[in-house]
Amino acid sequence: MLVKGKILWLRLSRQLLRPRRLAFAEACLIGLVSGLAAVFLGQAVDWAGAWRVHISYLWPAYLVLPGIGLIGGILAGWLVERFAPEASGSGMSEVKAVLARVPMPLNLRIALVKLVSATLVLGSGIPLGREGPTVQIGAALANQLSNWVPTSPEHRRQLMAAGAGAGLAAAFNAPIAGVLFVVEELLQDVSDITLGTAILASFIASVISRLYGSHSLDLNLNLAVTHTTFFAQEIPFYLILGVLAGLLGILFNKGIIASLAFNRRIMYLSLPWRIGIVGLITGVVIALLPLAFRNNAGLREIVLTGSADWSFAAIAFLVQFALIILTYGSGAPGGLLVPTLVLGAALGYLVGATEHTLLGMSAATTYAHVGMAAFFSAVSKVPITAVVIVFEMTTDFNLVLPLMIVSVVAYIVAEKIDRRSLYDLLLEWKGIHITKEPSTEGFLAQLNAADVMQRRVETLSSQMSIDEAMQAFSTSQHRNFPVLTNGKLAGIVTQKDLVSIASQHLNTDTVINEIMTPEPVTASPTATLAHVLHLLNRYNLSCLPVTEGRKLVGIITRSDIIRVEAERLSGNTQQVKPKSAPSYVIYQTRAPATGKGRLLVPLSHPQTAQTLLAMAAAIARANNYEIECLQVAIVPSNRIPSETPVQISKSLELLQQAIVLGEDWRIPVHTQIRVAHNVAGAILETVKERHIDLVLMGWKGSTATPGRVFSRVVDTVIRQAACDVVLAKLDDKRAFDRWLLPMAGGPNSRQALKLLPALASLSTSPEIKLCQVFQPSESMPNTTLLENSVSFLQRRVKGKVIATPVRANSVPEAVLECAQQDKSDVIVLGASRESLLQQVIQGNIPENISRKSNCTVILVKT
Repeated sequence: MLVKGKILWLRLSRQLLRPRRLAFAEACLIGLVSGLAAVFLGQAVDWAGAWRVHISYLWPAYLVLPGIGLIGGILAGWLVERFAPEASGSGMSEVKAVLARVPMPLNLRIALVKLVSATLVLGSGIPLGREGPTVQIGAALANQLSNWVPTSPEHRRQLMAAGAGAGLAAAFNAPIAGVLFVVEELLQDVSDITLGTAILASFIASVISRLYGSHSLDLNLNLAVTHTTFFAQEIPFYLILGVLAGLLGILFNKGIIASLAFNRRIMYLSLPWRIGIVGLITGVVIALLPLAFRNNAGLREIVLTGSADWSFAAIAFLVQFALIILTYGSGAPGGLLVPTLVLGAALGYLVGATEHTLLGMSAATTYAHVGMAAFFSAVSKVPITAVVIVFEMTTDFNLVLPLMIVSVVAYIVAEKIDRRSLYDLLLEWKGIHITKEPSTEGFLAQLNAADVMQRRVETLSSQMSIDEAMQAFSTSQHRNFPVLTNGKLAGIVTQKDLVSIASQHLNTDTVINEIMTPEPVTASPTATLAHVLHLLNRYNLSCLPVTEGRKLVGIITRSDIIRVEAERLSGNTQQVKPKSAPSYVIYQTRAPATGKGRLLVPLSHPQTAQTLLAMAAAIARANNYEIECLQVAIVPSNRIPSETPVQISKSLELLQQAIVLGEDWRIPVHTQIRVAHNVAGAILETVKERHIDLVLMGWKGSTATPGRVFSRVVDTVIRQAACDVVLAKLDDKRAFDRWLLPMAGGPNSRQALKLLPALASLSTSPEIKLCQVFQPSESMPNTTLLENSVSFLQRRVKGKVIATPVRANSVPEAVLECAQQDKSDVIVLGASRESLLQQVIQGNIPENISRKSNCTVILVKT
């Protein structure tokens, strides 16, 4: 009876916790919470804005508006800087980065800080929008909720995207636009889970916003809807509007980036003061303008209802264009989508006024509505979302055709000049480069359990005794046995079950169905490896039976998935195969083994071999190392390395050159030629067999291979080599006189410092500069590391050694600027303290520097 109750409970819990059902339930909760957060933000901003306008009528506006802007900006900046620096800016680009698997924080703390700081900024009159904050808040809340519930990483991404879509839908009262924004901009995915969760979350958030919100962005509720028409004679004017929106949209994007760069490089102020100053400037400007400019929502309504003339629209466009660029560059927590709608409305009104003067067909307000979609499309590169969002805000079918014309034209014009959206530019400005290639989980989602499962499975009978089961375990390498009853899967027995026999007071004659786990977790042959991995992690399993109905057809283990991932890393993603055959040594020479360690130099290009060998000799002399030179001959994966003939004449010439140089340097030089399926595998086998202490590799400085940081070979060696690795990107000059060493304090930086005296011996009169990058906000930077490093080098280098602290927000830009000013020949870098093969918030710093630098770059990883 107890066993039957346990089986019933297991079945019920698994039905309730099925990933699809759980994801849809979470999407409903995410939509509810995101909608409430958007309502709270909207109501708070409307109340604060109304209070600000009211006060400006009672007291002198030239004092009240700048004062409120200054105080609100300082408070918001302090809150962001003190509690959640990630909450600065729009938040849309950060959400996009997290969804692209860039490791950035997105949690409840960020959501709360964003909510309060955005209220302060928008309520104080800074002309940004609340849709960016609602998107980030929705995604952060979704991420937090999904962390509290067992959900696979892929479903977590889809739920975060659904939260972002819910935030957008609640801000605009546009649920369809929220769904399309997820599909078109954030995930580029139309799977049923993505669409289902996005639709549920966006629908519920929109309902909450419509029931309890202020509807400040709903044009159909707030505005007197005018009758719109569309005539063929107007098409040229709509085309002109599309072209202008495309050109000015690109100018707007460039202006945003320029404003951010200006604040980073020139405005050495803390975040509170930067936001406070732009709040002050905004208040001064608005105080000098007509009363309508004191309320951003009212300004948009005046343009859209036709209550203004062309001069008012022109002033609104120019002033808002400048103020939005100025305020966003300060790092103020506010969005950019609503401001683009204001700019688009003003631009469309100007074109519409011109058309009405010449042809007298449509009112200028029609063009104002259409202009919103055009500017939105040009800036964000989402023409479908632009059309739908304005249509949902107006519910006017007569606008659909002109909306489609101008949005597509604006998109094409903007795309022709710069393919990147504003959010892509913001990410690249932060050093984050997102590639839309399949990720690890995307790759695993392309394979099924049947592709990699083991079809021959050792099983036990449910009527077998515990004693017999113990004997089966003792003669097998497996730690888990599926249990069959009449040829069908009944349960699974693990080593842990056998260990617990003593505590249950069972004798060895007891049948194993008393101790087995009934109704084990299983997977179907068509289940993706991503889903299999989620099940293994969710239930903390080492293997998973694969069944068709109750018939056991195979078993899949963690090792099987690791093997598939290893194949992907080696570049073999066409099919799943067993592990590649080992490499085969076809030629080798040995010198006297007199060194304390060994340095491996893989040689592939004669153009760089001489310089790499010179660097290897310098390091070997300083550390009493022997040099191992390796040449790899690649053969197709369907050939056996030990049985495949290869040409080695050119390899022999290169290795002979290394032997001669070794004799001149009086350093033991060993050589070998290996035949292998891939270069990385041959290097790793050499590292293991020859007990290598350091690998020195040439590196071209960048890679076009999707999913790679450095290159296919280098990434694999860095991941798996149990020794130090030094990468050298060589320039054409091959000069080694002026050295630049950025200091970070990590183990890799210390190792780079230790290697520098040996490498500096390549020059007769080296000049070494050490630099350490500090944040501008650090008033008293700690330079102890620099001082100790200078002292270390001065005792070991016959040359000039200097050190300087540098203040900058971006490490790569600061290092590149130092190298350019000093005309450095070589930059020596310690690898990032984070994992080399993960992008941190500012991107992979060594890769960024090497890609943009024109001099030699040496990267050290310990």
